[in-house]
Amino acid sequence: MRNFKKVSIAIAASGLLAFSLAACSTSSTTSSSPSASASASTNGTPIATIPSLSGKDTAVTVDAGFLAALKSLGLTPGVLGTATLSTAGVLDFPITGGNVKYYDPNESFRPYVQGTIDHQGSGLSLTGGGIEVDLTNFTIDPGTSKLYGDVAANGAEVAKQAFLFDLDGSTLKPLQTSGDTAILEGTTVHVSADAAALLNKTYGTTAVKEGLLVGVAKITVNTK
Repeated sequence: MRNFKKVSIAIAASGLLAFSLAACSTSSTTSSSPSASASASTNGTPIATIPSLSGKDTAVTVDAGFLAALKSLGLTPGVLGTATLSTAGVLDFPITGGNVKYYDPNESFRPYVQGTIDHQGSGLSLTGGGIEVDLTNFTIDPGTSKLYGDVAANGAEVAKQAFLFDLDGSTLKPLQTSGDTAILEGTTVHVSADAAALLNKTYGTTAVKEGLLVGVAKITVNTK
């Protein structure tokens, strides 16, 4: 029972990204940053606290529609740092740290998953028209189902921890476990309004739309 509880808490901490009931307000691309879900009441007591997340990764199977949209814009995707892109079209970003508190979802305390999941030292590049946009150092806020990241254009900083992607867990598959890891797969990743506006401005287009499906995420975390 103890091991099962430990796995369940680790999964909740890393993967129940869109089941939180917190409001997802739109942020500015020039000033957005992860809030660590600080808007919640401070009266709740967490069931579990994971002060330091370690390994594994967030992998995103890229949607064909997203690749087609990039191609129509003359953009070529690439990976940065420790990120990888497989021949099957899977982007992989190693989890490098973070911390999570998990509250009883049956109680009124919201959001019931709080913290951050960090992916430092990796990222995604988009190159076209003589401009390379780098999206790096992704941070997931599980309390708001948002993913943030640093943005640079041709090496010059554009924004720190801008709101880049929305995460939707409505298609999440049942929990899987394998050895000392737990796996949640099925959360969809969508371009945020902020990211769409930033990319449209950078590349002089209006073709990038809010809500564009990027792909389907698979989050694997260590349970020990």
